[in-house]
Amino acid sequence: MTAAGDAWVLGVDSGGSGVRFALGRADEASPAEVLVSDEPVRTGPAGIDAGHLLGQLVPAAMELLARTGADRVAAVAVGAAGMASLGDHLRALLPAALAGALNVRRLALAADAVTAYAGALGQRPGAVVAAGTGMIALGTDLTRWRRADGWGHLLGDCGGGAWIGRAGLEAAMRAHDGRRGGSAALRERAEALFGPAAELPGLLYPRTDRPAVLASFAPEVARCAASDPVAAAILREAARNIAESAAAVCTENGPADGDSAHSTAGETLSESVSECEVALTGGLFHIGDALLVPVRQDLAALAPHARTVPAAGDPLAGALLIASALAREELRLPHHPRMLWVTTERDG
Repeated sequence: MTAAGDAWVLGVDSGGSGVRFALGRADEASPAEVLVSDEPVRTGPAGIDAGHLLGQLVPAAMELLARTGADRVAAVAVGAAGMASLGDHLRALLPAALAGALNVRRLALAADAVTAYAGALGQRPGAVVAAGTGMIALGTDLTRWRRADGWGHLLGDCGGGAWIGRAGLEAAMRAHDGRRGGSAALRERAEALFGPAAELPGLLYPRTDRPAVLASFAPEVARCAASDPVAAAILREAARNIAESAAAVCTENGPADGDSAHSTAGETLSESVSECEVALTGGLFHIGDALLVPVRQDLAALAPHARTVPAAGDPLAGALLIASALAREELRLPHHPRMLWVTTERDG
């Protein structure tokens, strides 16, 4: 019988720009073979479309098996944007479908924030801020998950790319109107990208990808921040929001995920708090020091025990790590019905 560490495992990272697949050894030491699809998985009335995901996952797995010469997949971990609130269809259909198509009976379905966490910090306690178009902070002491924000561009994602972009475009419109708080520099950049300011509502509101369009303006806010006080203030406020979310999941009295439960009934977080490692991940932080410096300053003030650390890997690496741990029966991250849902039925 093949040792668990020699087994092949599949990690899947499904996001707004497409799906990435990685097949590697469960020992985590060997390099993985990667396949990328530019077609995002659809969502519908039932949530994330399980059939559409399977239509990409199974052929991708077969191609990766052929590339590597592997005979089968021992475990699969799927990380997907929207899994926490839109993943019921996947949880209902994927276990049987993957058992039938790939003979896989070890499966983890995770929120993309969980795979971001696993990629950044592995299976040790700490916290991760994942910031791109949106923004979510996630922490764990390995007994339960703590979540802050990640509520979407209408209800939250404060400090994320869409939040920054929207604030920058508001400042542009204020300048267009002659109202207080406007920025001529941001108005100029908005009109260069989108056309006349008065036409922006008609261009933006009908779009189904509004968060991404808003986030596309965040780099312009960052470019203006060096010389424009309004743009600089937007980045400082974004940093405060990000630091507040990170601090909320680092402390013993931070808010737990609203759906969360202890991984074992009756477990509680420790009464004392040791140093909390915080990894900052996601494309938003490519903005650089204009955002990173105030985030670190605000986090140090809000949570003196927090220490920012580099992320070891990305969400695809996190999905592969979860699949590898599942195959070896060494998964220590907290199971949760919406954040990290796991089935470990043994091969029959």
